[in-house]
Amino acid sequence: MLTTLRRCLGRGALPPDQAAMLRARLVRHPRGLVPARAQLAHVEQISLFVRNVEKEYGTVAFVADFASVPAAVTEYLAKQNLSSELIVAPHPELLALPWADRALLRWRVGRAEASDVVSLQHAFAAVAETGTLVLPSAAERPTTLNLLVETEIVVLRTSRVVGAYEEAWDLLRAERPGLPDGGFMPRSVMLVTGPSRSADVEQMLELGAHGPHRLHVILVQDGAAAAPAC
Repeated sequence: MLTTLRRCLGRGALPPDQAAMLRARLVRHPRGLVPARAQLAHVEQISLFVRNVEKEYGTVAFVADFASVPAAVTEYLAKQNLSSELIVAPHPELLALPWADRALLRWRVGRAEASDVVSLQHAFAAVAETGTLVLPSAAERPTTLNLLVETEIVVLRTSRVVGAYEEAWDLLRAERPGLPDGGFMPRSVMLVTGPSRSADVEQMLELGAHGPHRLHVILVQDGAAAAPAC
């Protein structure tokens, strides 16, 4: 976007000194403050994440492994009396799920359209301090799945729950390298905390104001991270 703006303004490349200053700023990426409430053992961070999701009108379910995700999706849709049709992110871990075991589910892979009601997204990470999902834009994580549907279901590994935002940015820089020390950023990074809501009109809370009415997180237990006693 910034490159397009520069081109439209008729500006050329940055002078060498400014370019060097900009690159140095991107490489250093100074860290912000890390709240004490997020500096916990990992199992306690998972508990904090769950509490914060629920505080923000989202729901959470734990499953033992990825193979259990289709059953958890089916159970959630049935309990909410929702359509069994869903649009699924083209992420390899989601595509490898045993969907054939759930014949009643009707699903397709790709980007969401205005007519889609339920989406299944794959989270890159989550931040315990606020109960926030980290969803970088990518071919395997279409951003439309976070915006156009009424109900968003997100699959997240418990090992990907971190305490603070700075740790989530560290993960992103480490796993999407681009600059000499890492630091390549995707086109956008959506930070989702609960379903969409607004209280702009007479301070009356309205869910689904600018996006999904519902947010459901399926936490897949992996590694040493077990389901906490929330």
